[in-house]
Amino acid sequence: MKELYDGKTKTVLLDEQNKEVHLLFKDSATGEDGVFDPGSNTVGGSVEGKGKIGLTISKYFFELMEKNEIPTHYLGADVEKGLMKVRQLTVPNLEFVLRYFTAGSMCRRFTLPEGLPFDPPYLEVTLKDDEQGDPLITDRLCQMKGILKPGQFDEGLDILTKVGEVLKVALAEMNLTLIDFKIEIGYDESGKMYVVDEITPDIWRVKDEAGNIPNQIDCAQLILAKIQ
Repeated sequence: MKELYDGKTKTVLLDEQNKEVHLLFKDSATGEDGVFDPGSNTVGGSVEGKGKIGLTISKYFFELMEKNEIPTHYLGADVEKGLMKVRQLTVPNLEFVLRYFTAGSMCRRFTLPEGLPFDPPYLEVTLKDDEQGDPLITDRLCQMKGILKPGQFDEGLDILTKVGEVLKVALAEMNLTLIDFKIEIGYDESGKMYVVDEITPDIWRVKDEAGNIPNQIDCAQLILAKIQ
């Protein structure tokens, strides 16, 4: 397969024979100095088997989204090979973020205490740019930069909200409270938008029954035990 893009936790591959696109889930995790953090822009370490676990969890949640009529890029998975077959889409350098409680970068940016609730949820969109620190971006700027077409910004936020509603309930059934999460969204030639990338503990922050916030690795093991 031909490598199209090598990211922090996944590699995008093209099967040139049948023109199919696949994501290879790697064992790396985001964080700094060995501390795992889903909000980090750097790779904090590697854990053997993390890629396959992440693919198993993504498979579960993408299929759950499809059952709830939320369009995704997911077309199938080969867990043993760590590969997820996906739709070939245009994916802008954006992250759509939903927050149910204050946490992480929001607290640092706005000098807020952790754990303040948002009702309704707080929505924001950031530009994926490590050098600029993933700055917040508006609909108008997305259109000015040619990243999105008119209407796509709001459509993306609508999809984000729907994903949050499904994810929040699913995690609550596992005795976890969803604090915040981020997704990526792509679109096809007609402009239809889909949830892309992954749906794993790498994209969310949760709180357990004891009030602790498990890191991605511990949370993945917990989720895996619930869905298998």
